[in-house]
Amino acid sequence: MHVIITCDGLKKTYTRPVTLKTVFKDIYPNHTARFIAGFVNDQLISLNELVFRNSNIVMIDDRNSVFLQMLKRSCMQLLRRVLRSIWPDVKFADGHITKYGFYCDIDMNYVLKKNDFNHISEKMLQKISSAYGIVSQTVCKKFFLDILKKNNDIYQLEIIKKQAVGKDEINICYHEEYFEFCFHPQVSNIKFCKYFLLRDISGAYWKNNKTNKMLQRIHVIVRASKEKLSKFIFKINQLEQRDHRKISKSLNLYHIQKESPGMVFWHHDGYVIFRALEDFVRNKLNKHNYIEVKSPVIIDKSLWENSGHWKYYQSSIFSTSSENREYCIKPMNCPAHVQIFKYGLKSYKDLPIRMAEFGSCYRKEPSGSLHGLMRVRGFTQDDAHIFCTEEQIKSELNSCIILLLDLYNTFGFKKINIFCSTRPSNRIGQDYIWDQAEQDLESVLKENQLSFQYQSGEGAFYGPKIEISLEDSLNRVWQCGTIQLDFYLSKQLNAFYINKNNSKKNPIIIHRAFLGSIERFIGILIEEYNGQLPLWLCPVQVSIISVSKKNVLSAKNIVQKLLFHKIRVISDFTSNSISLKIRSFFERKIPYILIYGDNEMKNNYLTIRNRFCKKQYTQDIDSFIRNIVRNIQNYCIEDFYMED
Repeated sequence: MHVIITCDGLKKTYTRPVTLKTVFKDIYPNHTARFIAGFVNDQLISLNELVFRNSNIVMIDDRNSVFLQMLKRSCMQLLRRVLRSIWPDVKFADGHITKYGFYCDIDMNYVLKKNDFNHISEKMLQKISSAYGIVSQTVCKKFFLDILKKNNDIYQLEIIKKQAVGKDEINICYHEEYFEFCFHPQVSNIKFCKYFLLRDISGAYWKNNKTNKMLQRIHVIVRASKEKLSKFIFKINQLEQRDHRKISKSLNLYHIQKESPGMVFWHHDGYVIFRALEDFVRNKLNKHNYIEVKSPVIIDKSLWENSGHWKYYQSSIFSTSSENREYCIKPMNCPAHVQIFKYGLKSYKDLPIRMAEFGSCYRKEPSGSLHGLMRVRGFTQDDAHIFCTEEQIKSELNSCIILLLDLYNTFGFKKINIFCSTRPSNRIGQDYIWDQAEQDLESVLKENQLSFQYQSGEGAFYGPKIEISLEDSLNRVWQCGTIQLDFYLSKQLNAFYINKNNSKKNPIIIHRAFLGSIERFIGILIEEYNGQLPLWLCPVQVSIISVSKKNVLSAKNIVQKLLFHKIRVISDFTSNSISLKIRSFFERKIPYILIYGDNEMKNNYLTIRNRFCKKQYTQDIDSFIRNIVRNIQNYCIEDFYMED
C-alpha cells in the first residue's frame, strides 16, 4: 500500500498510513512547532489523526483563524475536566463556540460564584503546564452511549443522539484520562490553551426552553497569545465602563422594570436628551421639506393583513381585541402613512410627498434578547416615507443620502459602512423598474463619492435598498440607517395618484430611517461618548455654585441670563463646601461648572471649570454666554475652553 501526499507543492510517499504530524515533520523539520492542524482533502483534522489515502494537504499554523476555533474547543474540554475533578456530580449540557471564546452550560448542586474562578483557573493552568498531548480516537457509538448511560449523563446522551444520527462511530478526544465526544478537531497539545479568562456566570434554560431546568452558564474568553488576551481584556473593560445601562443609572436617565419589560421609563434628564435629539432631527427634516404626521398606535388587524405584515411578521406583532374586533399595536409606521397619503386625491404635481413621523412602535422581542436601550419592545422610529414617481427616485435618493451624511457627521462617527442590496430571485415588479432602481442607487452613491459594497440578492422582494452601519470608537458596528425602495405596498393598499395622462398610478415609496430608533441611538451615543455627551445634548449644560451667601443674589441673576438664552442650568447656593458642590456636579458629567464668589462679583467675570479639564479659567459673563450659545446652535461635538 502506498499513500502519496501532496503538501505545499511537495510530494511524499509512505508505505502505510501516517499521522499529519509526521507529514509536517518530514516536509518542514525546522518549523513543526507552528503547525497545529491541516485540511486533508478539504476535511479538517488534528495533528495526531492518521492520513489513510492519497491526499492533498493544506497546513494550518498558529496564525490561522482556524487555530483559534480549535483552541476554544480544547479549552472548553479542559474546563469540563477540571470542573469534574472539583465537583464529581457535575453534568455537562450545551457548550458553544462564541465570537470571543465559548460558553459551557453545567448542571450541579453547587452554585458557582465568581470567587470560584481563581481556583478553577489555577487548576486549569496546572494541567496546561504539564503540556500533555490531546489525542482523538474513533470509537463505537453504542459503546460510548453505554458509558454515558452508566454515568447518568442525560444531557450528553441527548446531544449525541441528535447530532450523530445514522452514525455507527463517533470521535472522542482524550485529555489524559478524561475523554469526551468531539465533532471537530482540537489542538494537538494543551500547552496552546494558556491564554484564557473565566469571565462571567449566567443562567440558561436547557434547550433555551423555560419549562426545562435552569442551568449555570460559564462564559470564557480565549485568545491565541498573551498580548491578544491583554488587549481584549482592556477592550472588554472599556465596554463595561461605557455600558449605557450603568452610565444611565448613575445619571438617572431612565429605568426599565419587570412589570413592563423592554419598555423605557424616561426620567427627566433622559427625556431632555430624547427631546433634544428629536428636535435636532426635526430641524433637519424641516430644511428638506418634510411634513410631519402622527398616526395611531392601535389599528385594526385588517390593515396589517392587507399590507402583508400580518403574514410575514405576525410573531412580532402585539395584538388586542375590543368589541369583537381584532387590533394590532403597530410594529412599524408605513401602512399608516399610506392611509394618510390616500386621504384626498393626489396629482403627480403633488409629488414627491416626504412624510415623517417620530412614531411609537412595539414589537414582540424575546425576553432573553432585551438589552437596555439597545433592544427594546417599545421604541420611537425616526421614520419617513417618500411618495414619488419613478422619474423622481434618483433625486429623492440623493436627498436622503445628503441628509443622512449631514446627520451622522454631526455626531463625529469616523467610519460609515454602506451596503447596496440588489434584487432577490423571488421578487415582484417588472425588470425594467428594478434595472432603473438599482442603477439609481448605485449612481447616487458614486456621485456622492461614497464607497460601498454590493449585497447581491439581499434586497427585499419589493425593492432594492441601502443599509448604513456606523463604526464607533471601540470598533463596534451598529446598523442604523436604511433607505428602502418599495414597488409593492402602494399597490397592495390601493394608494394612487393621477398621472400626466389622467390615469391612476401607484407611487413608488421610499422607506427611510436614519437613527433606527431614538432609544437605541441614545444608547449608542452614551457608550460612544462614555456619558460625556456633546453640549447640545446634555440634560444640564451649566451649573453654578456660590462661594458664600452674599454672592447668591448676583449668582441668581446669572442663572436668569442663562435661562433667557435657553441654556439648561442648575445651581447650588447651599452652605455645603465648594469641593463638595464641584464633586456633585462633576459626577453628573455637567459640561461647565461656574464658580461665583467675591472676586467674580467684583470684576464681573466667572471662574469656569470644564468637565474635561481640571484647570480653571476666568471669562466675562457675556463672552461665556455668547460662546456656549454658538456651540449649542452649531451642534458642536467638542466643548469650548476659552474665548475665541
